[in-house]
Amino acid sequence: MGKTVAELFSGLDRSILGDGDVEVTGLAYRSDRVRPGDMFFCVVGLTVDGHTFAQDAIDRGAKALVVERPPYLADSTDVTEVVVADARKAMAHAAARYYDDPSAAFDLVGVTGTNGKTTTTYLVEHICRAAAKKTGVIGTVGIRIGDAAEKSEHTTPEAPDLEAIMARMRDAGCQAVAMEVSSHALDLLRTWGLHFAVTAFTNLTQDHLDYHHTFEAYFEAKALLFGPDYPARRVIGVGDGWGRELARRCREAGDEVITFGFDEDADIHPLSVAYGAANTRLVVACEGAELVLDYPLVGRFNVENVMGALAIGICLGIEPRIIQEALASMPSVPGRLERVTVDGTAVGGDDPLDELSIYVDYAHTPDALAKAIGSVKALAEPAGARTIVVFGCGGDRDAGKRPIMGRAALEADLAIVTSDNPRSEDPLSIIDDIVAGMEGAAAGTYEVVPDRRAAIARAIAAAQAGDAILIAGKGHEDYQIIGDSVIDFDDRKVAAEEWLKVRAR
Repeated sequence: MGKTVAELFSGLDRSILGDGDVEVTGLAYRSDRVRPGDMFFCVVGLTVDGHTFAQDAIDRGAKALVVERPPYLADSTDVTEVVVADARKAMAHAAARYYDDPSAAFDLVGVTGTNGKTTTTYLVEHICRAAAKKTGVIGTVGIRIGDAAEKSEHTTPEAPDLEAIMARMRDAGCQAVAMEVSSHALDLLRTWGLHFAVTAFTNLTQDHLDYHHTFEAYFEAKALLFGPDYPARRVIGVGDGWGRELARRCREAGDEVITFGFDEDADIHPLSVAYGAANTRLVVACEGAELVLDYPLVGRFNVENVMGALAIGICLGIEPRIIQEALASMPSVPGRLERVTVDGTAVGGDDPLDELSIYVDYAHTPDALAKAIGSVKALAEPAGARTIVVFGCGGDRDAGKRPIMGRAALEADLAIVTSDNPRSEDPLSIIDDIVAGMEGAAAGTYEVVPDRRAAIARAIAAAQAGDAILIAGKGHEDYQIIGDSVIDFDDRKVAAEEWLKVRAR
């Protein structure tokens, strides 16, 4: 499959230097991945300028360059150059045309927000399957096209990769695709030009301030998905001021909006909630009627995720009855308050209060950690049991949230501070940052165990019958990044192994 340079840039303000009829057979934004016949985009990144790799791309066989300014080339060349104001926007524009605009072929749902994106997209996928639609999912856990799953490097891939994935989904016959949309992706125009049927907002809490610097900038990046570049039906969580402001803007713009939240002024809100150890019974006010939803997910934050997915399903034209039936059989979401199992059976059996129960969750922000602890605590407290949390913070990421995470963890009866993915940072320095937020805590309320396996083992050893353990931060991840090394490490497997060791004593 190939397209001419002129075809790829029709409708975009640009200047073509050279042969606009030259055909390119691929798109690349990294010179080390250029193949003969590709077009190379000289993207200006946060630390690296793609213009400096133009000659390398040509040497590898690039037929065309997309540039914002003349690149330095060692030799004269007949390679076509396309001069644009913004190489990232040009890349998204060209990628959509190269793959024949695949997102227009199905109902695309974009979900953004700090927490809840993964669970919401999985809920939407399951609901759409129940409505007899072939589905796709793109997000943090990976990519799924029908029943085929694969890993992904980013929550929201770069535009050429994203359009290629969507082309595969279109060609596979997908009718509905649920995608997590990160603030980075919106700010970096990875999703520019996509056709959304529904865009949804979950919430906004502290995260990624190392990139956005302020809450306001973080919010405005999220809000791009609800602006004129992305016309769609809007589903907005109004559990915080950011969501309420976003809903106000959308209604002012004349958009079709459905809000959800715990407050009665939300379009979809709870009338009653009964939290069980392994399921929840939720009665919601929805479109002037009461709807009863029984589903095998736990926690208050999952009530919000379910209400958001319900609203999205309604926007997609799916009958409430089908949504009810789908939620009743909803499987667990990988690494999202997921029960640890041994040989397919949950640790603690059917009733986690009969014995120790262990949950793994991706919570890696202060708000998400507090909500996850609260959800697990609600399961343990009726039996008078304790909640133990094992957690850390990732290296080379928003350091400002570390002491706040430490304070949030004190909501548990015992907090064990350990390593997450330290990356290039000293794990002990990260732990010191976390513990700084725990000053003044009562003796015995937290411990420091830097080795993550040892921390998980310590939590299990400290637990008694009926206690609940939450292992937070890594969720579905099956690795740990320490320096330049990526080692095998899955919290779920490690917890099961350590639990078996205790049982064998």
